[in-house]
Amino acid sequence: MATTIGPELVAVLPRLRRYALALCRSPVQADDLVQSACVRALTNPDGWTPGTRFDAWMFRILRNHWIDGLRKARVEGISEDLDARDDLVGDSGDAAMGKLDLEDVKRAIDQLPADQRDVLVLVCVEDLAYREAAEVLGVPIGTVMSRLARARKRLIELTNAA
Repeated sequence: MATTIGPELVAVLPRLRRYALALCRSPVQADDLVQSACVRALTNPDGWTPGTRFDAWMFRILRNHWIDGLRKARVEGISEDLDARDDLVGDSGDAAMGKLDLEDVKRAIDQLPADQRDVLVLVCVEDLAYREAAEVLGVPIGTVMSRLARARKRLIELTNAA
């Protein structure tokens, strides 16, 4: 039986891009990663079981594709420019301070180890339950809780120092 995933896929696209940006920290790479994940999902829609969380399934596809790309780059010796980022555009008043605060948090998240950053984004930004994040990452739920606690502690340290 063919599963139609088009509407669910369109609805989760902004969240997929946000997660992809957290993984690769490059808007261009993030767009490519999301596109590849969508292609994989569309070519195998029966991989998703109706009644389960579609977003968790897509996050898992996206993360697995990211890991595959890292492995391929390591073997082929390809290096990507991860510094392509949007600069903070000056503003006045409270909006500027809010952007500066947000930029501080983004920088702090970027400084986290990849395993902590992944958990933080999945649980705190994408609102996955610990169990769902554990399934996406392929780790025990206790590992998710531990990494999240360390990520939160480190974020507090980094943002208070700024």
